[in-house]
Amino acid sequence: MNDLIKRKLDILPDQPGCYLMKDRQGTIIYVGKAKVLKNRVRSYFTGTHEGKTQRLVGEIEDFEYIVTSSNIEALILELNLIKLHDPKYNVMLTDDKTYPYLKITNEKHPRLITTRKVKKDKAKYFGPYPNAYAASETKKLLDRLYPLRKCVQLPSKVCLYYHMGQCLAPCVKEIDGQVYQEMIEDMTKFLNGGVEAVKKELEAKMLAAAENLEFERAKEFRDQIAHIDTVMQKQKIVSSDTTNRDVFGYAVEKGWMCVQVFFVRQGKLIERDVSIFPIYQDAEDEFLTFVGRFYEKPEHIKPKEIFIPQAIDAAILTELLEIKVLTPKRGQKKELVELATKNAEIAVAAKFQLIERQEERTIGACEALGEAMGISTPLRIEAFDNSHMHGTDAVSAMVVFIDGKPAKKEYRKYKTRTAAKHDDYGAMQEVIRRRYIRVLKEGLPLPDLVLIDGGKGQMEVAREVLEDELGLVIPIAGLAKDDKHNTSQLLFGDPPEVISLKRTSDGFYLLQRIQDEVHRFAITFLRQQHEKHAIQSVLDHIEGVGPKRKQQLLKHFGSVKKIREASELALQEAGMPANLASQIFSYFQQQSLSKE
Repeated sequence: MNDLIKRKLDILPDQPGCYLMKDRQGTIIYVGKAKVLKNRVRSYFTGTHEGKTQRLVGEIEDFEYIVTSSNIEALILELNLIKLHDPKYNVMLTDDKTYPYLKITNEKHPRLITTRKVKKDKAKYFGPYPNAYAASETKKLLDRLYPLRKCVQLPSKVCLYYHMGQCLAPCVKEIDGQVYQEMIEDMTKFLNGGVEAVKKELEAKMLAAAENLEFERAKEFRDQIAHIDTVMQKQKIVSSDTTNRDVFGYAVEKGWMCVQVFFVRQGKLIERDVSIFPIYQDAEDEFLTFVGRFYEKPEHIKPKEIFIPQAIDAAILTELLEIKVLTPKRGQKKELVELATKNAEIAVAAKFQLIERQEERTIGACEALGEAMGISTPLRIEAFDNSHMHGTDAVSAMVVFIDGKPAKKEYRKYKTRTAAKHDDYGAMQEVIRRRYIRVLKEGLPLPDLVLIDGGKGQMEVAREVLEDELGLVIPIAGLAKDDKHNTSQLLFGDPPEVISLKRTSDGFYLLQRIQDEVHRFAITFLRQQHEKHAIQSVLDHIEGVGPKRKQQLLKHFGSVKKIREASELALQEAGMPANLASQIFSYFQQQSLSKE
C-alpha cells in the first residue's frame, strides 16, 4: 500500500457508491460497489488475501470512488462502469453457449423461424429451447396452427405450403395487416404459456365442425390438439403454473462463485445456464452484479418473473430489471431455488480443482517467469516475430498474452515499410517503433514484458527504440531456438544472460506457447501476402481481371494452383462472365503449352 492509497483511505465516506481500482499505468482493472465505501475499500488493504484477490490487490496503485444516494444507484452505476471500462478483473468466465429461440420477424409479411442469435430488430423472440429439435417441433406445430409465410423471398406463384393450409400466399394475394396482428397475438399468447387456451379454442372449433357435419375439418382440429399434447408434454413439469420464469441459485468456494439459472417455460424446466467466475466482493453483492449483467446479453430474454435465494435483496433487482423478482418462502417454488443452489454447489466443487490447475498453468506461469527474471509478474506479455519469403513479402506479427492466455483480439500484423530486404534488425526496429508510438498516442495499456523471437541483436534494437527513442522502461526478453527450431533459452538483462528455467515447468511451457503462437501468426500472414502477390502477378496480364475479380477468384478457389487447373465452367461458377472465363482459361492453357 503506497502513501497515496493510505491518504485516500483516511478520507473515504460512510456512504454507498462505486470504486474503481487502477494499476500503475492508470488503467481501471476492477469496478465494485459498496453499501459503505469506507468499509469495503479498506477491506482490500487490510488482512490477508488468497489467489486472485491477492493478485488484484498487488496490482492496485490508485483508486477512485463515486458516491451514490442509494444501493440501487450504486448497482446501476457499477453495471454502467463495467460496460464502459471492461476491467479485466470483472470478466466473468461463462459457458460459451447459444440456445435456440423461436422468432416472429418484424416484416410486412412476418415469418416464424428458429434462430440462435437474438438481435435488437423489433422482432419477437421466445425461448430458450432445450435443443434445436424441441424448437423445431414447436415451430412445426405453430406452422400448422398459424399460416405465416415460409419463403425468404416472395415467389411469383403459390407454393406447397399454401395448398397445405400453412401459408396465406402473400406472393399473389393482398393480406390485411390486421390478420397478421391477430395471428401474432395468438402465437405470443401460446408461446408465453397460453397452451390450454389455444386447445380450448380448437376444441370448440372441432365440435362446431362436427355439428355442421364437416368431419374432415373436425378431424384436422382433433389432430392439431393431439399434436399440441405430443409436443408440449415431452418435458418434465416442474411447476404447477405456466408462468415463464428464471430460477437462480449460487454457491461460493475459495473465492469462486458458481451461478446456475434454470429457464422454466410453461411450467417446464427446458434449459439451464452455468457460470463460474472469481469474486472480489461479498457473495451477495457479486450475485446482484451477475444478475444485472446476465440480462444485458440479448440472448437472455427477461421472463415474467425471477426467483432468487432468500439472502438477496429482491427489491433492488425488481427496480433494476423492471420485472417481478421473488424469494420463495415455501413449497414447490422454494424447492426450485434450492435445486438450482444444490446444482451450483455440486458444479463449483467439481470444477474447482480444474480451475486451480488452470490458474497454475496460466497466472502461476506468469508469476514463475517474473520471479525467475526478477521483475514484477508479467500479466500482459507482447511478443514479436519477423518473417519473409526469400527477402520478399517481409512481414511482422505481434501476439498478446494476458494472464497467461492468448488475447487474440489484440493481435496485430505489420507489413514492413522502411526496412531493407533481409534486414531483420531494421524490421524489428520499425515494428517496435510503430507499435509503441501508437500505444502512447492512443493511451493503450503498456505490456509488463516484451518478448522478441530472436537473440541478443534483436533485443538490443528493440531496447534502443523503447528506451532511447521513446523513453519507455519495459523489460525486454529474447527467445532463442535450438537446431530443431524448438524453444531453448530465455535471454534477459543488459547484457543479456540466459535465465534458467526447467523445461518441464509451467513458465517454460508458457514461453513455448507464446513463441509458437507468434511464429504461427507471422507465417500465416506471410503466406496470405505471398498468395495475394502471386495471384496479382499472374492475373495482371489478363485484360478484364481487376482487383475485385482477383479477390473473387482467390476466395472461391483458395489458391493460384487451383485457378490454373479450373475449367471454363468452374470459372463461370466462381462468378466470371462467360467471355472472361474463356480468356482466363485460354491464358493458362497457353502458359502450360509454352512451358512444354
